[in-house]
Amino acid sequence: MANTSNRTPSGKIIVLSAIGAKITWHDMDVETCTLTPRQVSHAPQNVQYLWPGPAGSNLFYIASTSQGPKKEAPGGEHWLSAFRADAASATLVPHGEPAPLPHRPVHLTLDATGRFALVAYPRPALATVHRINSDGTMGAEVKQSATLDVGSFPHQVRMLPSNRGAILVTRGNDATRDTQEDPGALKVLDLNDGVLSNRQSAAPGGGYGFGPRHIDIDAAGRRVYASLERQNQLAVFDLRDDRLSADPVYVRTTLKNPDAKLPESTHQLTSTVHVHPAGHVVYVANRASGRAQPGGDRAVFEGGDNSIAVFALNPQTGEPVLIQNEDTHGIHPRTFAIDPTGRMMVAAHIQAVDVRDGSAIRSQPASMTTFRIGADGRLLFVNKYDVETAGQSQFWMGMIAVS
Repeated sequence: MANTSNRTPSGKIIVLSAIGAKITWHDMDVETCTLTPRQVSHAPQNVQYLWPGPAGSNLFYIASTSQGPKKEAPGGEHWLSAFRADAASATLVPHGEPAPLPHRPVHLTLDATGRFALVAYPRPALATVHRINSDGTMGAEVKQSATLDVGSFPHQVRMLPSNRGAILVTRGNDATRDTQEDPGALKVLDLNDGVLSNRQSAAPGGGYGFGPRHIDIDAAGRRVYASLERQNQLAVFDLRDDRLSADPVYVRTTLKNPDAKLPESTHQLTSTVHVHPAGHVVYVANRASGRAQPGGDRAVFEGGDNSIAVFALNPQTGEPVLIQNEDTHGIHPRTFAIDPTGRMMVAAHIQAVDVRDGSAIRSQPASMTTFRIGADGRLLFVNKYDVETAGQSQFWMGMIAVS
């Protein structure tokens, strides 16, 4: 959800946003922080994530599903598809046949060689690896060991800078009235010719009270920044020789007012985390979309923090200091992205929500908002673009390079 790789891409940078199976191509102007929608392409099913192929290939890989969050069940259609970007027509064109996936995917990545695609699944917890043919089309799934430790509720898979393995980000789950808490962890996995094996499980406190959702890695490959979804925190881990520090070296709240009393209906969570291309700032999205029915039949947004938390990083230690919480001017910013020059950010809000407007109630549409990024990393709101979702979700948005 987001910048899709930590390499600096070349070529024209565009924004793609997905609503259901529809993918809209947007031209973007960094100088004016504007977006211009062009054409719509279609994935086989609802888009969950997109990852670029090797630089200059104009190939992209999309995980899609017929199911939605909290609706995983046996059956359904789930695909991993290769697409080619056609800059002349501003469309994504299918590249070969899609490969079937066993369950609803939530994230994917490619290894640095472009030979393997790794896919993460939340329920049931699973990670799969798929070969990519020399022409960029999808190949066969690689059989994995039954003893692979995939934790509870994987939500992201990210290659290590060495390309010798990956980090599987497993969020865990809060306890409920009927179930105990599922612990979270960062699972470090080795990758050898498409086969994953267990290397390390970083689970502070046994993983209880630790709910990592998404990570980014600094350009030097020395620190991992993890957004802790269920704790509304940013955790920083050291990374050495493909191993994480057992505990985070820093943990910071992402909220401007962490002690604020919120309505019971509010679901205050973090989402995506990204390191600025220059490496001096890290950003984490705070999202809230909980609704309640105060009377009548319309569930209305009950408040919460929808912002981008901006952390300045100590250049020697990587210690984050919260310097800004910038309102995203929308509700539930699930994804955001930063252009490779580090001058512009786009945040995407997932769906329309009913909100109070004085004594009335109105529908606030899903949207994309743009921000100018200052030299110190602080954000300045510039534009807002309402998006019609027709009852679906703007589940993914990101910036990619095309040539």
